[in-house]
Amino acid sequence: MYTTVTYDGSFDGFLTCVFEIYERRLSNIIIKSKHLFESELFGTHEHIITDNNKSKRVFDGLKKHISAKGCRMLYYAFLSELNGIENTMLSVITYTFKSKKNIISDYSHQDVLQLSKVVKKVGREKHRMEAFVRFQQTKDNMYFANIEPDFNVLPLIKSHFTKRYADQKWIIYDLKRKYGLFYKLESTEIITIDFDLNHSKKDWFTDDEKNYETLWKDYFESTNIEERINTKLHIQHVPKRYWKYLSEKQP
Repeated sequence: MYTTVTYDGSFDGFLTCVFEIYERRLSNIIIKSKHLFESELFGTHEHIITDNNKSKRVFDGLKKHISAKGCRMLYYAFLSELNGIENTMLSVITYTFKSKKNIISDYSHQDVLQLSKVVKKVGREKHRMEAFVRFQQTKDNMYFANIEPDFNVLPLIKSHFTKRYADQKWIIYDLKRKYGLFYKLESTEIITIDFDLNHSKKDWFTDDEKNYETLWKDYFESTNIEERINTKLHIQHVPKRYWKYLSEKQP
């Protein structure tokens, strides 16, 4: 018999689950976000309320065992939102607390290896979002970009865009997860917007935006030497699923 433990979907919520599992010596546990949980015929279910003090105690304990780098890897893996990733993370955390050495690079352990592979995928997505995000100027002099990344990388790209575009207000909105980052010169905040972007687009952006896109496409085409095009290599570096963010790729 197993017990499914659910939480609110936050990283602190997950760490609170880990605390409760150790504190109460629970076994045969499956951790799931409450948003993905469905009642099952077999096994029991318990929902854990997020407690920031408990999550901090777990996080501080992890830092002592696997350093800040290992904690960062766990956070990256968590943001992958992959099905079952919480249980891979729990396995790695359990292995961490049992061992007297830093195990985060022990790839002989199946779940440590799996965690490392997931972290690399999330890292690649982070870098691609940083490279491919394109802003459009709105009529109220703000810059807006919408994204739909495979993984929940908004928290990871926040610092990059805050530093790079520190002199202008901007929003980067994740359409898939329905939340965004809003930088308003003094701080960067998490926001949600209730709108239909496709319906509102013509009303949101300035007339100059279309001219800007045309100029950018003309520049791209003028510097693109047809004889030197390597389509296979180009797609390798800029996969087609990212083309929707690039002005030069629009028809």
